[in-house]
Amino acid sequence: MKKVLVVYYTQTGQQKEILDHLLAPLAADPEVMLSFHRIQPVADYPFPWDSLRFFDAFPESFLQIPCPLEPIDPRVLEDYDLIILGYQVWYLSPSIPFNSFLKSAEAKALLGGKPVITVINCRNMWVMAQEKVKRALHELGAHHVGNVALVDRHLNHVSVITIVHWMMKGRKDSYLGLFPKPGVSDKDIRESRRFGISLLPHLRNSDYTTLQAEWIEQGAVWVKPVLVFTDKRANTLFAKWARLIRSKGLPQARSRKPWLRAFNYYLIFAIWILAPIVTLLFLILHLPFLSLVRKETKYYQSVQLKIPR
Repeated sequence: MKKVLVVYYTQTGQQKEILDHLLAPLAADPEVMLSFHRIQPVADYPFPWDSLRFFDAFPESFLQIPCPLEPIDPRVLEDYDLIILGYQVWYLSPSIPFNSFLKSAEAKALLGGKPVITVINCRNMWVMAQEKVKRALHELGAHHVGNVALVDRHLNHVSVITIVHWMMKGRKDSYLGLFPKPGVSDKDIRESRRFGISLLPHLRNSDYTTLQAEWIEQGAVWVKPVLVFTDKRANTLFAKWARLIRSKGLPQARSRKPWLRAFNYYLIFAIWILAPIVTLLFLILHLPFLSLVRKETKYYQSVQLKIPR
């Protein structure tokens, strides 16, 4: 009997839906015992969001400052053959609840020395958030053996409009009856089952050596070099904004509100003006560095971690 623990956080329910489809082959196997744990903040984050709470989560999210979590049921704190972590990206970093779990004593006890798989669902930019998760897993002593990243495949500016509709209104439907549904497509969620089929023999044999290579062939990770380029530069700018706003007070402090409003305006400018310019620059300048771009793409598809010397 193989014991598998799935630790995840979700507001909308999409993360759990993805995990249920992806892991359906494991759930159907009588030799696999599948357990789920939803990360539960002491003060949970709202869904749908209101504008103030949405932007107020930015500094702590980007700076990876944890929030208090409810204790994990002692019955969950057992020994597992495989642990699967499901998370979303908030402001180019792992969500606050998920990051808080990674910084907990329970995570150290559960993940140390264990094979770990990450399952991401997000709008489109996940690469730098995943680098942060890779480093956290390395520090916990976990063995990162696989990653799946499911994203909204629509054009960047289309997905901005639809995700705002979903996050602020709480409805995963067509905005104005004209735009596509927000989030990961129903088709991609249903078809994620193929990754569970590929995972099952690796779980049975306790050998994950070739798992990520197989998943890459199956389309488990979608890396767009132009988005990686944007992600890196946005991380540099977000770091300055996050430290500035954090210096003005703790979450929900009135002293932060003018700065959160300023960041809101900056974000609108960055998405609608700066991002197209960055995209154009990348398309013009990347050709001489095509071999480097391909090398980077291969790295970000993998579960390897560059460790500074």
